[in-house]
Amino acid sequence: MEMILAICIGLALSATVGFRIFTPLFITGVFERADWITVSEGFSWLGSTPALIAFGAAIVFEVAVNYIPAVGSMMKLIATPIAALAGILLTASFIGDMNPLLEWSIAIIGGGGVATASHTTVTAVKGISETALLSPAVAVVEDVTATTVPIAIFLIPVLAIVFVVLIPLLIFIYYPKRKRRKNNHNTV
Repeated sequence: MEMILAICIGLALSATVGFRIFTPLFITGVFERADWITVSEGFSWLGSTPALIAFGAAIVFEVAVNYIPAVGSMMKLIATPIAALAGILLTASFIGDMNPLLEWSIAIIGGGGVATASHTTVTAVKGISETALLSPAVAVVEDVTATTVPIAIFLIPVLAIVFVVLIPLLIFIYYPKRKRRKNNHNTV
């Protein structure tokens, strides 16, 4: 059960990378530095002073990118691969004590995939919000989500299971019903 929880924590943190790439890394580093969490062997550097400074500076840059459109265009080119790498790193930092092939497969496919999917979704929402002139509001929601969800996951780890399993399950269940209702209205 502990391994499943560790995988869910890694995947849930990877999903938050879609909102802000470096905030979950920074929060993980702070929690690791304070000895409030334990990361897998070889990942304690996340809580090192240089890493926290780098993640902090990256957060400032990333937030600026979202509020200054000219800078944002450049960042959009490199954000998705960076998000995938951050998702891989976060997932791998919580799963250890297993076959390295399995560990890195989960980290790359699961963590990288979840981070890429969430980042792509958020990017699509940003595109719509820019045309509706809602970018600042969306950016605030991203900031709050990227900060509060990782903290909540570390304080109440079971939330990771809810975040990784229950939410996609509800979307899977809800979406087909909504689509069927929409198709039924179109045929009437």
